[in-house]
Amino acid sequence: MMNSEKQYVDLYADARAMIFQHGSPVMNDVRDAAFEDFKRQGFPSRKVERYRYTDMAALFEPNYGLNLNRLDIPVKPYEAFKCSVPNLSTSLYFIVNDAFHAKALPKATLPEGVIVDSLQKVANTHPQLVSKYYAQLAETKDDAITALNTMLAQDGLFIYVPKRVKIDRAVQVVNLLRSDVDLMVNRRVLIVLDEGAEAKFLFCDHTMDDKHFLATQVIEAYVGENASLDLYCMEETHEHNTRVSNVYVEQQANSHFNHNVLTLHNGITRNQLNLVFRGEGASCCCNGCVIADKKQHVDNNTFIRHAVPHCESHELYKYVLDGQATGAFAGRVLVEKGAQKTNSEMRNQNLCTTKQARMYTQPELEIYADDVKCGHGSTVGQLNDQAMFYMRQRGISEQEAKLLLEFAFINEVVDSMQLEPLKDRLHYLVEKRFRGELDKCAGCRNC
Repeated sequence: MMNSEKQYVDLYADARAMIFQHGSPVMNDVRDAAFEDFKRQGFPSRKVERYRYTDMAALFEPNYGLNLNRLDIPVKPYEAFKCSVPNLSTSLYFIVNDAFHAKALPKATLPEGVIVDSLQKVANTHPQLVSKYYAQLAETKDDAITALNTMLAQDGLFIYVPKRVKIDRAVQVVNLLRSDVDLMVNRRVLIVLDEGAEAKFLFCDHTMDDKHFLATQVIEAYVGENASLDLYCMEETHEHNTRVSNVYVEQQANSHFNHNVLTLHNGITRNQLNLVFRGEGASCCCNGCVIADKKQHVDNNTFIRHAVPHCESHELYKYVLDGQATGAFAGRVLVEKGAQKTNSEMRNQNLCTTKQARMYTQPELEIYADDVKCGHGSTVGQLNDQAMFYMRQRGISEQEAKLLLEFAFINEVVDSMQLEPLKDRLHYLVEKRFRGELDKCAGCRNC
């Protein structure tokens, strides 16, 4: 056992009673099994196919502090979260580190029966509802990071939308990382949409302090029959932040899932998506937008499993890498035997604007049905010299010409967003990011 694993094994053994004391019975019921799975697997090495592009043991080796005793972190999120970005007109909630911030709730009321609240709280007040779904999709026996999160997570977010209820107003959840010392955060999110429900959620990750943060996040999303879920995950942190997020999705018949992961500023990021179709006629659109420079690292890994016939999956991930940034995309689509009439498309397009930037791409199709329409493609290139020359000839500076080409390249992903206010905001943010202005808003780092 390596030191990076041993410290978490020892931590759980020493702090188990404290973790159980502040957790809910539903979450506690699966901790010990997750602990055994973590001990058995250890952190995945680069020899593990899904983790070949990111050294996970190195990410978890530093000795971070953890708030296992649930000390109150003083923060006024509405004062801290100020920015020149246009108002998105959302129902705004905050999670401070891994704790749902009940002191700052939106004034707008949600439709009757909808729950957006602390996972720990709802697990205590409605244990039967949470236990039906919690840790069912996110199995710990196959993924050590999910096992680590499951054994240590004490709170997070629970979202429930009842049958045939539609949330017209988008729900925005701002994850704020706040600490006076280097900190590890383990956040859990459970989303349940009943039959015919519709909802749009925007998760934004921000850092409030210039400390080293390590955040693990596990999201489980259940999309019922004829339901529609839009999930946008946007990261705007800093270079000392490490983010590891595993998303698990299950779709029933005729459901739709729209997933967009956007990395605008970060340190080291590793996103993993696991999606399975359980009912015919379901569809998903999964998009990724990455802008990285300096020595930033972004690794997106997807696995879409077509287990039934007549389902559609569409993926588009685009990277713009500058400086010494490193990007990775590995996408796998599995079409199981009997999953006829599957329609699947996967595209990964990448732009390296310097000779030092590196991109690794690995699209895969695994098909066991003979009546399908599946395709994938991947490209890695540099800025178009002819286009640069054309613009320079017309009086456009080299820097501005470079920016215009980068913006045009990434625009396809931004324009695919279904949430119009977010699309407008992203055009603004992407331009600021390319101009190097993203962290220069007056009075805050959270833009």
